[in-house]
Amino acid sequence: MTSFEPDPDPGPVPVAYVNPNPGLVELTPAGISPLAEAQDREQRRWGRTRAVRLICTIITIITSVFAVVLAANIIMVLGQANPANGVASFVRGFASGVSLGFDTLFTPANAKAQVLLNDGLAALVWLGLGAVATTLIRRFALPGPRRPLRYVALRRRNIEPTPPR
Repeated sequence: MTSFEPDPDPGPVPVAYVNPNPGLVELTPAGISPLAEAQDREQRRWGRTRAVRLICTIITIITSVFAVVLAANIIMVLGQANPANGVASFVRGFASGVSLGFDTLFTPANAKAQVLLNDGLAALVWLGLGAVATTLIRRFALPGPRRPLRYVALRRRNIEPTPPR
């Protein structure tokens, strides 16, 4: 037998070489080609990634707006803004609504110090809540990194399979 003649008993054929014509895409039993199935999976992955990014962006914007309103209230109280002004009363009302119950946590004698401590802590908590929420959403909702496929050599004749590297 020369090296150009085919082996009469080649043994089990590896799965990657089952298709004798690699240019021909065979359909799966469901009628979908493996390429179309991979593209569909990639589109679903991209759609989920976009949705998670959008949700995380919305959460970040909302929590940042709450923190900015609390900081604006601190600035207006420290700067002695007119409480009868429409903007000052709106910011004060909005800040009391998003203060998370920290309005009377600290009760120093000075009213400015009280607003600084309570609203400042509430702003930091809002920023922390936003960061934790977006981190958890990204960690559990996004698909993991692509892992490289590891192949094991199939048994051919009397040769033991080699373990993956």
